[in-house]
Amino acid sequence: MKERMTLRRRITVTRRGYGILRRYCPGLASGKAAEAFLQAVQPFLTLYLSARIVTELSGPRDLRRLLLLAGSAVLLNLLIALLTARISRVCSHRESLMFSWFGKVFADKQMSMDYADLESASVQTMRQRAEENLYMFGNGLGQLVWGIQGLVKSSVAIAASAALTATLFTAKTGHPFFDSFLWIPVVLGLIFLGGFHQFRAAARENRIFETWSEHTVWFNRSFQFYGQELPFSQERAKDARIYDQARAADRVMEEMIAHNREDADPIHRMALPPALARLGIGVGNALCYLFVAAKALYGAFPVGQLLQYAGALLLLGEGVQNMMFVVVDNGIYCRHLEGLYEFLDLPNRKYQGTLPVEKRFFCENGDNDYEFEFRNVSFTYPGAAEPALRNVSLRFHVGCRAALVGENGSGKSTLIKLLCRLYDPDEGEILLNSIDIRKYDYAEYLSLFSVVFQDFRLFSFSLGQNVAASDQVEEARAEESLRRAGFGERLDTLPLGLDTPLYREFEADGVELSGGEAQKTALARALYRNAPVMILDEPTAALDPVAETAVYEAFDRLCADKTAIYISHRLSSCKFCDEILVLEKGRLIQRGTHAELLRDEAGKYHALFTAQAKYYQNTERKPGT
Repeated sequence: MKERMTLRRRITVTRRGYGILRRYCPGLASGKAAEAFLQAVQPFLTLYLSARIVTELSGPRDLRRLLLLAGSAVLLNLLIALLTARISRVCSHRESLMFSWFGKVFADKQMSMDYADLESASVQTMRQRAEENLYMFGNGLGQLVWGIQGLVKSSVAIAASAALTATLFTAKTGHPFFDSFLWIPVVLGLIFLGGFHQFRAAARENRIFETWSEHTVWFNRSFQFYGQELPFSQERAKDARIYDQARAADRVMEEMIAHNREDADPIHRMALPPALARLGIGVGNALCYLFVAAKALYGAFPVGQLLQYAGALLLLGEGVQNMMFVVVDNGIYCRHLEGLYEFLDLPNRKYQGTLPVEKRFFCENGDNDYEFEFRNVSFTYPGAAEPALRNVSLRFHVGCRAALVGENGSGKSTLIKLLCRLYDPDEGEILLNSIDIRKYDYAEYLSLFSVVFQDFRLFSFSLGQNVAASDQVEEARAEESLRRAGFGERLDTLPLGLDTPLYREFEADGVELSGGEAQKTALARALYRNAPVMILDEPTAALDPVAETAVYEAFDRLCADKTAIYISHRLSSCKFCDEILVLEKGRLIQRGTHAELLRDEAGKYHALFTAQAKYYQNTERKPGT
């Protein structure tokens, strides 16, 4: 059972929400409050002046007074309409920007999250819930804006109604029954009893809806994958069609829809309590009107006052009911806001380091003196049964060219992810110049690496922006990087050059790159960054052997003053390296030069190299073989 939402918690949650609104949408909350005040005051001014006009028409019929009252009503309503329209235009503009700003806050949080959290199912569920709380069902930060309008309107309605009905109970009829002050608690009790019934019905309705909305988090996340990402994402669309995944996806979605329909059944049954509450409110209002009519019949006040009191009591009842809605809604959207805050407050453990990284590479006369060391490092992916790395100890010396080799699942890419602090080790430590890398400023530490991951991604920006990884592109540098990566011939065929948009998500004339072209672009991005440590995780998997040789020769020349780490299943690339590190099942089992490891015929490297080399040997096939 959920913890009760106390008044203090509500105030704390709401105050933080308004702080976010003031920061990103200044003036929106106060503007909406002013708009609500004018909208709430208008019917009471109209009611008050209309009652005076009716009284005048049924009495003296003074033309000058009638014109004054009618003119005042017209002018005040016109003034309020003009002010409301002006405020509404300003607020509408700011409100249209509100969710754009919230979307930016949400995106910034996701971009700054720890990489490990992005792969966590629980964090993804938390993100889905936070996103729904931000945009869906009218909850979250947007509801704060509408909530303040409801609070202002209901407060004005209660205060103005009380002022207009105050003389109802003091007006004398000469009849002891109707002149009794006991009618005050009776009339107010009927009104507030109706509000109480509305409060209970709304609270029950919101509890049911909140329970249902919790269930929809899983439903929406699953439906988004099977209904949108699976058929439309470039990574999955081809396989989904070749292997006819539409049928399987349809079955899953049908099951989800049936499950969601069962969860929604209580919502369809919750219409009765509000209907009964409205019936009770109607009965209470009728009794109040009978009291007002009886006093008018006994001559306690003129017919114009009858209009005023009846209208004011109606508006008082609506104000009380709306206030109940505000109280109930505040409780539920405070819970939704807490879900949003839980996601926004998710700790970024990677950003706790503060030490600056010494500028030994980018500064003038820098010595590029960066040395990395793994000391007894072990790591297990969250939810995995077996460690991906087991007690690995190694050192990458300054300016070395190292190759990581091993079969699939041996831990090569995991080691690189740990080096780049996408994950932190479970045991042991990784050192940069004898200092734990967790103590360094995270952004500065990442600036040391130019990386091409095995599963790299290009983005739907221009070619130049993809290479520069920024909207600020040094064109000469970007073009040089592309040509060094072997993309020069393709670049010469592009009419827009570096301004060519990639892919067609946003641009109809976007260019679709082949696998090899995309890989060359990713290599160019690493060259453009010009970091002191180059890491290439399967950098040439989509290239032909000739292009692969050219890329490695180019990188060998480029990395003359840098540390370079290669991962490749094509062991011919290891000849470029000073040291080869052989991994198996997460353990470092061999290390040495290409020649040294080949001499160890019982070793893993010799077995891998000879198994692969036979496919490149030009042996003459004998008859019958």
